[in-house]
Amino acid sequence: MIQEGFIAFNGKRVLMLQGPIGPFFRRLSKDLENLGAEVYKINFNGGDWLFYPRNAILFRGTPDEWPVFFEKILDKHNIDIVLLFGDCRRVHRMVKSILNQRKHKIGVFEEGYIRPDYITLELSGANGYSHIPRDQHFFFNQPLSDITPIQHAGKSAYWYMAMWAVLYYTSSAFLKPLFPYYQHHRPLKLSEAFPWIRSAWYKLYFRHKEKDIQAKLTESFSGNYFLIPLQVHNDSQLSMHSEFDSVMAFIEKVVDSFHNHAPAETLLVIKHHPMDRGYYNYSKLIDKLAKKYSLQQRLIYIHDQHLPTLLQHSRGVSLINSTVGLSALDEGVPLKVLGSAIYNIEGMTFQGSLDEFWNQAEFFQLDVNLFNRFRYYLITHTQLNGSYYKKLHKGVSCAGLKEINLIITQKQHH
Repeated sequence: MIQEGFIAFNGKRVLMLQGPIGPFFRRLSKDLENLGAEVYKINFNGGDWLFYPRNAILFRGTPDEWPVFFEKILDKHNIDIVLLFGDCRRVHRMVKSILNQRKHKIGVFEEGYIRPDYITLELSGANGYSHIPRDQHFFFNQPLSDITPIQHAGKSAYWYMAMWAVLYYTSSAFLKPLFPYYQHHRPLKLSEAFPWIRSAWYKLYFRHKEKDIQAKLTESFSGNYFLIPLQVHNDSQLSMHSEFDSVMAFIEKVVDSFHNHAPAETLLVIKHHPMDRGYYNYSKLIDKLAKKYSLQQRLIYIHDQHLPTLLQHSRGVSLINSTVGLSALDEGVPLKVLGSAIYNIEGMTFQGSLDEFWNQAEFFQLDVNLFNRFRYYLITHTQLNGSYYKKLHKGVSCAGLKEINLIITQKQHH
């Protein structure tokens, strides 16, 4: 992919499918229209309609009817590029094969690889479907320069996201009769708003309950604990790009390996995903495993501590394929990846087994030059400065696209 500039959308016919919760796609469509693009949008449920209520195409058919409907829209409006959020979503899965056959471009938005100040836009696929090379030699041949100064999204983005989620699921529940066949990755019920309300409460609750844990980890146990960041229970990166069928299976594997192979002086710190706190609680499972392996004093379950600080004081990190892995590399922390991840490259991550990692992590040396070139390439080719959930102080949309180049034309990664 190359950065041709925002003006590259001038004269293009753009079709938007499902976007992130909130008004991002609506704001983006106005930006594109102001630059001369012709934008169309398909809504699949009441939540989509709430945030894009005007001039949208409604798909209310069955999943079997969707491919034919989609191709008719492509033909009717002579579409040049399709934009969507999340290429593992049900309504998006068959889209890629259709577009590839027809040689149409597809821009895939995802949560930022570099968080919290970036969002991801890649041509053809993201995460496990990304075309970013996994070969270290490729990046050694790439240029390295300073990153352009960015605007910061700020901590308030979480509260915007929680608000959009409540509105999205409430609207989807009330308007379910208008979209009777739509299948979402979470239940489209009114009750689905409550986990987000509960999540906001838990954020405050755990901040108070666990206020002393971080000090203990970064002082008394500094350098003697392994950090295990969890992913959202229904994360498509877990189901589509790893061998694990659940977060619980991942926890069980890690704890078992830690018990059998980790040095006796080390602790295992399992950190809950902040976006999953309103849905799942793994306390019972972790307590059960602690008793089973007699790890009561060495197994700690936490929720809302400052992640960069935890990373800096850890001996190593193991995860499936979370973007926390990039944060760990940025801090120079030894990292073991158990799923498919764009950053799982020799020289950057530990390539031995998980059983070996516990004892060899402290001797692993990150190739800083390789990582810096990889990170620069990643930002300049796949990242847009901004947030899906709130506007930046400057810029014409949620992503602040006025200040940066937009990625829409294809160039093979060599």
